[in-house]
Amino acid sequence: MAKKTISRTQFLRGDYRGRNAIMRPPWSLAEDDFVEQCTRCGDCLKACPENILKPGRGGFPQIDFSKGECTFCQKCQQACAEPVFRSTEQRAWFYQIEFTDRCLSKNGVVCVTCAEQCEAAAIHFVPRVGAAPEPQLDAAACTACGACYQPCPVNAIQFQQSPTISDTQPSQRLEAYP
Repeated sequence: MAKKTISRTQFLRGDYRGRNAIMRPPWSLAEDDFVEQCTRCGDCLKACPENILKPGRGGFPQIDFSKGECTFCQKCQQACAEPVFRSTEQRAWFYQIEFTDRCLSKNGVVCVTCAEQCEAAAIHFVPRVGAAPEPQLDAAACTACGACYQPCPVNAIQFQQSPTISDTQPSQRLEAYP
């Protein structure tokens, strides 16, 4: 069995499985490369028209979907002088949403707020006999823009690394944004 290594930060935070990742701006390089190249100048924070970028631990930019969604305008990338971004021809993030057990629909209460907010139509509700409709995600359509995150009344949306990531990177989940 192959050994997986974790970063010093993961170790110090007790994230031994590498699941609690921080979401960086769209099209960012892998975390280690991003942190190595980013100068923490704040230009991307100022350039974001949605104001969803904030300084995180160590001053590195991270996404805060509690303030809104990403429109993929590329202004953060255009404002950055450092080589911390991938080509915009690739997928912006390798994340997709996941519904936690807090989801109202999973608990018998009819709620379709997330689907109403999803412009990509990645969220559908499957009718169930004698129960509230169950949320289903079309993973291929999910852009992880975050439009569904903030309006969720019970904070039941989390982000998970999508299966398109290579096996060399650990599975990561984001439940809350500090």
